[in-house]
Amino acid sequence: MLIAGFAAGMFQTNCYLVAEGPGSDAVVIDPGQDAAPIVRDALAEHSLNPVAIFLTHGHLDHTWNAQELADEYSIPVYIHAADRPMLADPGVGVGRAMAQMLGDTVFREPEKVIEFVDGEDVEIAGLRWDVAHAPGHSPGSVLLTPDLPADPETGDRVSVCFSGDVLFNGSIGRTDLPGGSHQQLLDSIADKLMGRDDDQVVLPGHGPQTTIGAERVGNPFLVDLPDAPTKGRHGL
Repeated sequence: MLIAGFAAGMFQTNCYLVAEGPGSDAVVIDPGQDAAPIVRDALAEHSLNPVAIFLTHGHLDHTWNAQELADEYSIPVYIHAADRPMLADPGVGVGRAMAQMLGDTVFREPEKVIEFVDGEDVEIAGLRWDVAHAPGHSPGSVLLTPDLPADPETGDRVSVCFSGDVLFNGSIGRTDLPGGSHQQLLDSIADKLMGRDDDQVVLPGHGPQTTIGAERVGNPFLVDLPDAPTKGRHGL
């Protein structure tokens, strides 16, 4: 497997490329601000053919370059229906005051948009992706978990979840933006993540990777879910 990640833009949003290996089809996850040139270089470096863009949610720091790359490569963008309006109108997700920072920048939907559905399996780039709707940070946040093949030498399987801004290393997503809900986010984490295996690797939308087990025992936001703080540290 090939999973390449990098942080880009003023928000240092993690963008990922996922493929079966060099020379194969690839999925691009969360190409935010200034991600496009790095994505192009990485695709060329590994001889990858992009076939889709997956968005963990609709906030601008994760979607900024999605339309540019999708239309350039004639590939679809996948996003949950609840966050789809943010593609053409970022202010829906970040608030009008913050949206004023964009000035005259114009955004529009990509030519092809496919809506994620909770509980579905998306088969693309040689992988089956489990989609879990996890609202709270945004109404349409999703967790993306590819069914990765076993290591041909050891037979071991690595489990990976792309968590967007739902769960971070030592923190959780903020809930003070339009459509956010602190209790809903905690419920999503409890229902959709805490039942997973401790060794599942979590690749978040900001900051370093972690594991479910590490967050279960060491994340201060999850020690006592009903009394957890109201705002995480990362992201829009």
